[in-house]
Amino acid sequence: MSAAFTLVETLIALAVAGVLLGAAVPDLRAFAARQQIRAAATDLLAALHLARAQALGRGDIVVVAPADGGGVAWQHGWIVFADRDGDGRPGSGDEVLFRHGPVAGGLRIWARLSAAAPPWYVAYNSAGRSCRAGNGSAANWGTLSLRTGGEARNIKINMLGRARLCDPARDSGCDPAAE
Repeated sequence: MSAAFTLVETLIALAVAGVLLGAAVPDLRAFAARQQIRAAATDLLAALHLARAQALGRGDIVVVAPADGGGVAWQHGWIVFADRDGDGRPGSGDEVLFRHGPVAGGLRIWARLSAAAPPWYVAYNSAGRSCRAGNGSAANWGTLSLRTGGEARNIKINMLGRARLCDPARDSGCDPAAE
């Protein structure tokens, strides 16, 4: 009796393995999308927490803003900086505290903040409250929404500056920002 496999047995085993692998590919795509959005959302939330802590520690306005020149495309990354000129954009007199690079392709990020016109940013004043870059007393609150494939996460920022991460598919009160 031989311990070797026949050609027919090998082909059947390969066909079964191919069917199983084909069934697993959609799950792998969903898993990758969940990981991409989880990483980007937690990184953006960490940047907001950093900005708030730095604003409290420095006694100055600290901003988190999109890294693109127009201040609207969060998917190109974001910058945390001490905004000394009050324009909500990093400039020559501003100290950059942290810079995050672009997020994974296909991931969209948009903002719906009480300051309705771009450039988009979230600023914190010396009391740790969300504010406008040029006016530490004017509130700037709202939602940053992230989406890729069928996955979505929202970062809700309240009027006091507290930021929380939520999943609109599971959490009540976690409505996304309008695109």
